[in-house]
Amino acid sequence: MRFYYRPLARDELNHELIWLAVSLGSLALAVAWFALRLPWPHCLFLAVTGHPCVTCGATRAAIAFFHLDFWSAWKWNPLVFAALCGLSIFDAYAFAVLVIRAPRLRVVQFTRSEKSFLRLIAVILLLSNWIYLLSRPRGLF
Repeated sequence: MRFYYRPLARDELNHELIWLAVSLGSLALAVAWFALRLPWPHCLFLAVTGHPCVTCGATRAAIAFFHLDFWSAWKWNPLVFAALCGLSIFDAYAFAVLVIRAPRLRVVQFTRSEKSFLRLIAVILLLSNWIYLLSRPRGLF
């Protein structure tokens, strides 16, 4: 795996602009959803099995996160909390890069073993999060 800092090439896709727009647009849609008092999303997996899925508590974790109640966000869903922290860091980076037109960070040339290692880490994180959610008291979700 190699890290590069370089200016945006002429015909290169502007990932920072695209993903910043997607994340801020998603946030705006979520705010509008709750402002209009539309129904909360319900977990089909929880309804069918009685057990939380990997993302159960994500909505509550996101609401707590955006109210700066980080401990509650962590308790509702640690993986979603970590993802929101990472997204916040990326959004700050993307905004800064777009405003000051700085070189872009690119990660390229993953080896086969690095790809396998990252997949294994992703599976371990998902399973660990699910075990945590399954260990929570029944009726919490």
